[in-house]
Amino acid sequence: MAKKKKKNGGALGNITSTISTTMVLILLGAVVMFVTMAMNFSRSVRENFTVEVLLDDSISTRDLMALKNDLKRMPCTKQVNYISKEQGTREMMRDLDGGPEDFLGGSPIPAEYEVFLKAEYANKDSLARYVTALQKRPYVKEVVYPLDLMATMNHTIHIISGVLLAVAALLAFVSFSLINNTVRMSIYARRFSILTMKLVGAKWSFIRRPFMARAFWIGLIAALVADGLLLAGMQALMHMNVNNEFEVITPLVMAATLGSVLVCGLMLTLLCTFFSVNRHLRMTTDQVYLK
Repeated sequence: MAKKKKKNGGALGNITSTISTTMVLILLGAVVMFVTMAMNFSRSVRENFTVEVLLDDSISTRDLMALKNDLKRMPCTKQVNYISKEQGTREMMRDLDGGPEDFLGGSPIPAEYEVFLKAEYANKDSLARYVTALQKRPYVKEVVYPLDLMATMNHTIHIISGVLLAVAALLAFVSFSLINNTVRMSIYARRFSILTMKLVGAKWSFIRRPFMARAFWIGLIAALVADGLLLAGMQALMHMNVNNEFEVITPLVMAATLGSVLVCGLMLTLLCTFFSVNRHLRMTTDQVYLK
C-alpha cells in the first residue's frame, strides 16, 4: 500500500514538473518568437523604402536598359521596377479627379526606375554615395527618396529593438529561475533517498543517473508540448495576416522558436538537475536533516 502511494506521488510529481516546465518554455518560446518577428518586421519596413530615379523623356531604349543593369548591380539594390510615363500618368489619374494634362496641357509625369533597397542600406549614410553618383548620370533628372522618413523610422526601430532585447533578457532570466526552482523542489522532496544511497556506498554517478534520466524525459516532453502549442499559435497568426503585407512569420522564425524551446527544455532541466543533485550529494547527514 505504501509503495503504491509512493508510486502515485512520484507520478504526480513528474506530471506537475512537466506542466510547470511546459508553461515556462511556452513563455521562453513566445519571447524568441516575438523578438524574431520584430526583426523581420523592421527588415520588411526598411525594404519597402524606395529610391525613385526620374528619367529624362529623351532617354533611348539602349540607355534605359544600360541604366537598369547598373541599378541592379548596385550593392544597395534588392529589386528594380520600371514605371513608364504612361503608367505613371495613369496612377496619377487615379489619385486626382482627372488627368494632369487637363490643366497643364500635358502630362508632367516622367518615366522612372523604382529601386527597392536592401534593409541594411535603408539609411542616409549608406545611400549617400550611390545617390550622388546616380544624380550625375546622363538622362537622370532627379533622384528622390524619403530621407526624413528613413531617419525617423530607423530611430524608432532602434528604440523598440533595445526595449525588446531588454525585455527578452529579463524574461529569459525569469524562465531559467522558474525551471531551476521547479527542479530543485522536485529533488528536495527526494533528499532522503539520495542520503540513503550515499550511506550504502553508492557512487555519485549511480545516484545521479535516475535523476538525469527523469530530467531528460521531463524536458523533452515539456519541450514537445510547448512546441506544439507555439506552432499552433504561429499558424493562427499566419491565417490572421491574410494580406501578408509584411512577412513576419517565416520558416526561420519557426525554426528559431521551436529549436530554442527544444534546446532550452533539455539543457536547462539537465543542467539544473545535475547541479541540484550534486548540491545534495555534498551535504552531510546533519545538513540534510536541518534543511
